Amino acid sequence: MEIGAVFLLFAVILLVGLFLAQPYVENKRGLSHSITAAERERSALLAERDRIVNALEELDFDHALGKIPEEEYPVQRKDLLNRGASVLSQLNTTERAAKDPLEAAAASLRDGKGIPALDSEDELESMIAARRAKRKDKSAGFCPKCGKPVLRSDRFCPSCGKPTHQEGNS
Repeated sequence: MEIGAVFLLFAVILLVGLFLAQPYVENKRGLSHSITAAERERSALLAERDRIVNALEELDFDHALGKIPEEEYPVQRKDLLNRGASVLSQLNTTERAAKDPLEAAAASLRDGKGIPALDSEDELESMIAARRAKRKDKSAGFCPKCGKPVLRSDRFCPSCGKPTHQEGNS
C-alpha cells in the first residue's frame, strides 16, 4: 500500500512539473506571440495617453490643494491637453488604419499625405464593396416595443423577442 502512495505522489509531482514547464517549452518551439511594430506603437500611444490623463488628474488635484500657482495652472493644463489631443489623434489614426485599408487611405488624404498608391481601380472598387457588405448589417432602427436597436438582418428583437417591422413586410 505504501509503495502505491509513493508512485501516486511521484506521478502527481511529474504532472505538476510538466504543467509548469509548458510555457517554457512552447517559447522554445517558436509558438510565442511576436509583437508587430503596429502593436508596439499602439501600446506606446495607450501608455502615453494614460500617463497624460494621470498627469492631468494630479495637476487638478494639486491645484485644488493650492500647491500650484494660479498663473502656472492654465499654462500647464493647456500643454497637457494639447499633448493628449495629439496622442488621441495618433491613436485614432493607427486604429483606423489597422481596421480598414479604405479608412487608412482616407486618413492619409485627410492628413495631407497625398493619394495612396493603389494597384488598380478594381482594388479600390473591391475595398468599397467589402466595406458596403460590412455595413449591410448595421442598425435598421429601434424595436417598437422596447426601444432597443435592431439590425437589418434581425427578424426579432434580440432583447424582447417582438418581431421587427421587417418581419411584417416579408
